[in-house]
Amino acid sequence: MKLMLQTWRSSPAAAHVAPFAVFMAFLAVPGWFRVENPELPWHVRAPELWVYPLQTLVCAGLLLFFRRHYALRPWRGLGLACALGVAGIALWILPAWTYQKLDTENPPVWWAWLGMADRSRGFDPGQLAEWPVWERITIFMRFARLVVVVPLVEEIFWRGFLMRWLAAEGRPWHETPFGAHTWRSFWIVTTLVMLAHQPADWPAAFVWGALVYLAAARTRSLGACVLMHALANALLGAWVMGAKQWGFW
Repeated sequence: MKLMLQTWRSSPAAAHVAPFAVFMAFLAVPGWFRVENPELPWHVRAPELWVYPLQTLVCAGLLLFFRRHYALRPWRGLGLACALGVAGIALWILPAWTYQKLDTENPPVWWAWLGMADRSRGFDPGQLAEWPVWERITIFMRFARLVVVVPLVEEIFWRGFLMRWLAAEGRPWHETPFGAHTWRSFWIVTTLVMLAHQPADWPAAFVWGALVYLAAARTRSLGACVLMHALANALLGAWVMGAKQWGFW
């Protein structure tokens, strides 16, 4: 077992892919336990309130386990990364914000194609209002997931692995410089980033994926991409808490 763990830990591919794969697998878990009945305990009717904190801890553990493989440096292009992060998340929430402001009872079908839809249903920590300590812990874990774990897991996989693997052109992918650009990698990575999100977010997710790809290609810095993603998600989390648009996280 020890030898197997050492072999696994020494693999650059496992280090870049495993945290993302485990993260995505956890997204299916709430559906296994959820029972739609408001009279049941919160951990049965809203299992995401305990599954997502568990997901955060497991994925954080994997990131620590594989940490020697992640080269966040050089820390350059941080101003560009921050500007793109703010612009990207503003475009992401714009359709839902517009939908809220218009307040239309029977919106046209095509609104949904642009992400203009009600996003009030989702991970609502208010369901734990009767247990204020656990509610605060859940909110803290949600922001830890949103601002720390998600940016690392996603950028390590999308930009640190897949973008380089597609641009490798016959050489070992881990010897390909971070940020190496080909149009093939742009279209494949950006499209997959889009498809990894719920359909209501597809237009915004495609634009977001393109902006992070631009940041990777311009800065050649994984750290800049992680910072961009972390800043954007922090702003998104603050907006979700204020607007109560729980469907965004």
